Amino acid sequence: MKIAFIIQRYGTEILGGSEYHCRLIAERMANRHQVDVLTTCAREYTTWKNEYPEGLDRIRGVNVRRFANARTRDLEAFNRYSDWIFNYPHTREDELRWLEEQGPWCPALLEYLQKQHQQYDVLIFFTYLYAPTVLGLPIAPRKSILVPTAHDEPAIHLGIYRELFAAATAVAFNTDTEKAFLSRTFDVRTIVEETVGCGVDLLDTDGQGKPRRGVDAPLEGPLVPEDEEGAAPAPETQKDGVPRGRRGRGPRPSRPSPDRKRGIGETFRRRHRLFGPLALYGGRIDPGKGCEELFEYFSTYRQGGGDATLALMGAKLMPIPEAPWVRFAGMLPEAERLQALDAADVVIVPSPLESLSLLALEAMAMGTPVLCNARAEVLVEHCRRSNAGLYYADRDEFVEALSLLMADERLRGQMGQNGRAYVQANYRWDVILGKYDRLMGGLTGAAAPAAPRASSTAAR
Repeated sequence: MKIAFIIQRYGTEILGGSEYHCRLIAERMANRHQVDVLTTCAREYTTWKNEYPEGLDRIRGVNVRRFANARTRDLEAFNRYSDWIFNYPHTREDELRWLEEQGPWCPALLEYLQKQHQQYDVLIFFTYLYAPTVLGLPIAPRKSILVPTAHDEPAIHLGIYRELFAAATAVAFNTDTEKAFLSRTFDVRTIVEETVGCGVDLLDTDGQGKPRRGVDAPLEGPLVPEDEEGAAPAPETQKDGVPRGRRGRGPRPSRPSPDRKRGIGETFRRRHRLFGPLALYGGRIDPGKGCEELFEYFSTYRQGGGDATLALMGAKLMPIPEAPWVRFAGMLPEAERLQALDAADVVIVPSPLESLSLLALEAMAMGTPVLCNARAEVLVEHCRRSNAGLYYADRDEFVEALSLLMADERLRGQMGQNGRAYVQANYRWDVILGKYDRLMGGLTGAAAPAAPRASSTAAR
């Protein structure tokens, strides 16, 4: 098949959000289909300034066709307009103006799609929010798949999005939580739909300790005995997600041994001079991702006697505390991101708004437990289904949960094994691509291509 992905920005430098999700899917699908990506020349989303050259590019086996944006975004003016439109009566024309001011505003991309959509068998639109999807999907809805990457936020309740979801013929949901939210919120009338998510690149080695990446690379280490859900049971938990056993209700957790063996993460620790307990956050360092609250809560943890360091990797979009317990590693290449995830004792996912969270899934794939914001229903779903993480609803729960995880090496090891089993069962690439094949076959009537042979060690 010939497939076009439509996404607001695209590049190997963009390591989070729907853009990263789209790139991972497009690269894998390019092994089985002819794939184009239609996108803008923007590198960053705050202004949508044209930075990439316009025209055709090829990135990691994928044809990328970029179109110049017609305007940039005035973020302060847009925020003021958003405050008004989310709180006062307005017209559809007001919402279309809001969509244009939000950006990216790229009439050239839409014009190309209008003229050339016939050459594609399937169009896959990533994220519901932006103009390329809102105005592009109605051009050829019968051959279009919407990947909403949606969560409950003020924008999604605008009328233009009711129209979008009513027009969607095929939808690839990220999780059952997202599907339930969208089904409650909109009149979704799909012909075909799947809960898909995204594949997670699992770590393997080449026999000499060097990381090797590939489809369904086997996980390292034995799995613990399975319960009915396919993962080892985690400690009994309270309703708030914090394990019982603290505050005198069981044995004190064991302290980690200072000479415990590490994997590829030791390289990351040496490079950044990180010693002792380590928590990690990866992604946009942005208040919208919960980072402001993360810094406040982690400071409370340290003031209460916690001794872990907080390492940050990703794009810095807000001030970072000048404190000895914070280390900023910056934007990391993909291999070093895996090393960082392996190096961490705990990966913290503070975002209150998530539709999937590749950060959480990649941490689980590396055998590292997660600590997640309970306001994100998707993250709570991952923790409950996997028994590979805890979640917090306030400052006290954050401190209690982080203290427990840092203190109990045995608990972290068990959760890490659970996380690997969860990813292997639900987010292998053969599973994900098979679901996309079913979606595309439902639209076109074409038979699914033969899938590549899975690794002999992959879970059945």
